Amino acid sequence: MDNGYLTTKGRIFDIQRYSIHDGYGIRTIVFLKGCFLHCRWCCNPESQRHDIETMIVQGKEKVIGRDVTVAEVMEIVEKDRDYYRRSGGGMTLSGGEILFQPDFALALLRAAKERGITTAVESTACAKWEVIEPLLPYLDQYLMDIKHMNSGKHRQFTGISNERILENARRIAQSGQTELSIRVPTIPTFNATPEEIAQIAEFADSLPGVKRIHLLPYHRLGSDKYEGLGRNYEMGDIPVPDLATMELLKKTAEEHSHLECVLGG
Repeated sequence: MDNGYLTTKGRIFDIQRYSIHDGYGIRTIVFLKGCFLHCRWCCNPESQRHDIETMIVQGKEKVIGRDVTVAEVMEIVEKDRDYYRRSGGGMTLSGGEILFQPDFALALLRAAKERGITTAVESTACAKWEVIEPLLPYLDQYLMDIKHMNSGKHRQFTGISNERILENARRIAQSGQTELSIRVPTIPTFNATPEEIAQIAEFADSLPGVKRIHLLPYHRLGSDKYEGLGRNYEMGDIPVPDLATMELLKKTAEEHSHLECVLGG
């Protein structure tokens, strides 16, 4: 067996063990650095730039980003194999945007699958199809963000349009190679209205094999990171949606699709 891919290098900014989010069971989440989008509400602004950065955390400088090999990452991931087996968990790649480092992402997914560890990615699918397609044979679950159906508003709040994202969602679903779940960061002033959620739910419902849509409530937990990076947080005055609002949007999604609708990830 050719194990040369284990020396593939990539840049990460965190590895989080014992997570119960971003996939089934107990998971280890590997956060890759770099993103094509610059969402105004991003709770991990340190993930956006591929550069290694310095961020002020609790008054002290912290270096964000380090270069590692696939073998080094898998050494950490494999520590919790027993938890994965008992809970149905595994490894999730997140970011940033994992497609910003496609060769590294592919090598990580391959390494996990060859070790019998289930895999998931959290991604917006905003790359060329030729970049996404090679990942699918090594992927058990694709957690895909669909943020808005209107291309202009999508560009206004994220920096890019959504045509490629929507087309890739269709292609991933039609491939039948991985479980596709749709996730919607639910952001006041951007998409947190019944009309906008209804449009996303109808689109998600049109994708073959999709069974679940997640509405992820907006929060400001990462806002202090912007100050630590010397950046302005543009969403500071935006209120966090209350439970009644989220329940209304959940009901809307259920009324406009046949999908299971879940609040949270």
